[in-house]
Amino acid sequence: MPELISPRSPRVAAARRLARRNFRGKERRFIAEGPQAVREAVEHRVGGEATLVELFTTVEAAERYADIVAAALDAGARVHYADDEVLAEVSQTVTPQGLVGVCRFLDSPFEEILRARPKLVAVLAHVRDPGNAGTVLRCADAAGADAVVLTDASVDLYNPKSVRASVGSLFHLPVAVGVPVEQAVQGLRDAGVRILAADGAGEDDLDDELDAGTMGGPTAWIFGNEAWGLPEETRALADAVVRVPIHGKAESLNLATAAAVCLYASARAQRTRTPR
Repeated sequence: MPELISPRSPRVAAARRLARRNFRGKERRFIAEGPQAVREAVEHRVGGEATLVELFTTVEAAERYADIVAAALDAGARVHYADDEVLAEVSQTVTPQGLVGVCRFLDSPFEEILRARPKLVAVLAHVRDPGNAGTVLRCADAAGADAVVLTDASVDLYNPKSVRASVGSLFHLPVAVGVPVEQAVQGLRDAGVRILAADGAGEDDLDDELDAGTMGGPTAWIFGNEAWGLPEETRALADAVVRVPIHGKAESLNLATAAAVCLYASARAQRTRTPR
């Protein structure tokens, strides 16, 4: 049996501290848990370096996910065999799945995203709930978006709940963080991207936009706080404020559902305009 790392090890203490935002920012490291997230982290690179730095695993999980552990070792990650006590120390979930990875920050400079001439972008402005942020990122990934931008008024991308809610999508597409909303809008507009703000009280209807054929070009959707939507000053930055029509009796849609509808509508319109 491999030697188990001690709960009192400095490595365990360092990983445990990453639950706090200030330590994550100082170390530029975050936690990714579970086989799906760790597998994605193993395959991801930042500037040629493996994103996964360390892996804590129980012996049982190491046997069950031998391919992930082998890939982590091949990528140069330090692998620590741990018991349930250690996993509980470094994990951010009630029931750890036996694999906890320490990863390098992977956000991209906003300018780099603009240079890539994106066609579909999700901008999270004033989104404070980490689960919502991670789920919107997952929706953007599924819809084939080119990037996600989190403004400086939004939640920490590396919050453990955000990372879990993204279900690995965090490792799939460029994400810029801490961008002032005005800078995000101006930069995207200068890059030829149309700016749409998603708001339940929007003047324009998503169905009407689709019928009018106005959504086939490069588009960025701004999504706001689920509780109070977008501030008026943010709405004013957009080229149009669009509502998702409610055809039934539901009072509203939650943020992630509305984001999925909007992003898929744009993706479909863009594919129709430029067949792949």
